[in-house]
Amino acid sequence: MSTPDPVPNNPYPSAKTDHAAMGIVWLVVFIDLLGFGIVLPVMPRQAEPYLAGLSDEAKGAVIGVLFSIFSLMQFIFSPVWGRISDRIGRKPVLLISLTGSVVFYALYGLAVSLPETNGQLAIGLMLLARVGAGIAGASVGTAAAVIADCTPPERRAKGMALIGIAFGAGFTLGPLIAFFGLALFDQQPWGVGALASVLSLVALLVAIAIFKETRNPENRAGKEFFSIRRTKEVLQIPTVGKLIFIYFLAIFAFAQFEATLALLTQAAFGMTDRDNFLVFATVGAVLTVAGGMYRPLAKRGTEHKLLRTGVVLMIIGLAALAIVAFAAGDSRRLDWLKSAFYLAMAVSVIGFAFVNPSVSALVSKRSDPSRQGEVMGVNQSFASFGRMVGPFIGSVLFQAGVSHILPYLCAVGLLLIVAALLPGVNTPDSPQGHEDPTNGAGENRA
Repeated sequence: MSTPDPVPNNPYPSAKTDHAAMGIVWLVVFIDLLGFGIVLPVMPRQAEPYLAGLSDEAKGAVIGVLFSIFSLMQFIFSPVWGRISDRIGRKPVLLISLTGSVVFYALYGLAVSLPETNGQLAIGLMLLARVGAGIAGASVGTAAAVIADCTPPERRAKGMALIGIAFGAGFTLGPLIAFFGLALFDQQPWGVGALASVLSLVALLVAIAIFKETRNPENRAGKEFFSIRRTKEVLQIPTVGKLIFIYFLAIFAFAQFEATLALLTQAAFGMTDRDNFLVFATVGAVLTVAGGMYRPLAKRGTEHKLLRTGVVLMIIGLAALAIVAFAAGDSRRLDWLKSAFYLAMAVSVIGFAFVNPSVSALVSKRSDPSRQGEVMGVNQSFASFGRMVGPFIGSVLFQAGVSHILPYLCAVGLLLIVAALLPGVNTPDSPQGHEDPTNGAGENRA
């Protein structure tokens, strides 16, 4: 086993929360997810005219690649951006990331404005835009490292909840802005790419003007940016590897729910595209509100308890969705089933909103402060891997059974594994067993 890097004498250089830096990080993540949410609902429809002449299976495969390549790039580049941010600072990485978003969302707008006769070029540019946007958007781990830099351990979970709130807000408002943006630009296809690019530019200018570097200049990481060895070292840090695996399984489970949600509402209730838009907006709204609920709860309870609560809620909610999917064949039950569906969906989303910041806070608190960017990048990398495999497995399982219950049962099975792993991560939170220099100000001491 590799020996972890030594922890600096003062791993928590400041006990004062940097609210300005956290506000900028929230804006960066929000704008990034907003751009993602703007493009996501319309991309299949915009790609389809360029795929004329292909079979339905081939069209589905191309659109699937356009979706999954984004998460693949995040899986590869999240640890890289994290290591670079440990070396040169958080601000340069966030600025590079936002600049990339400006460029590649604009490229997406150019791609979908080409005539249908240039189908190969359009699909090629769309693919390039998705690759670039995925690489640029792989900086969420760096954003989490900023929160770790400027929050003491006892406020870490509350800070990490901001990322979940940003995700929920972006997921909610993105489709809304896409809808109104298309109307604003008279249904021109390039409108969604232009909007995403302009919003990324706004975030870039704000970050340039306001954001101040948070990385401790005394912390100097190594120069190996693409390094499997260093990733293995992160996974060998006591309990951190297990927490990252827990995060992967939770994301894997939740991604199956996300990927099949529109299919379930159509199969069970015959919902239209507009109805599904409202369903997804509801998911984002619940995620945002639950993130806001988490912050005061983090003051009174430990991350371990909140993590357990989130896992239990996810199991209950997803098991209830399996029951809804099984019972949907009986039209006499549709009225109460729809209410049960919304309740089960809300419970699942609230559970995930508790799991997400809890794991991130625990991983951060148990890691060497000089490697926060790298460790949080590896954590987000495995989350991206879960977002890659989850939709694929969920979609296959959904079509494999008449009652469509298999993806939700699979998700429950994954979460039962998570529940079995939780007792093994209930250990002190100071990085790698070193004493918390806040002298007990946090909830845990080594």
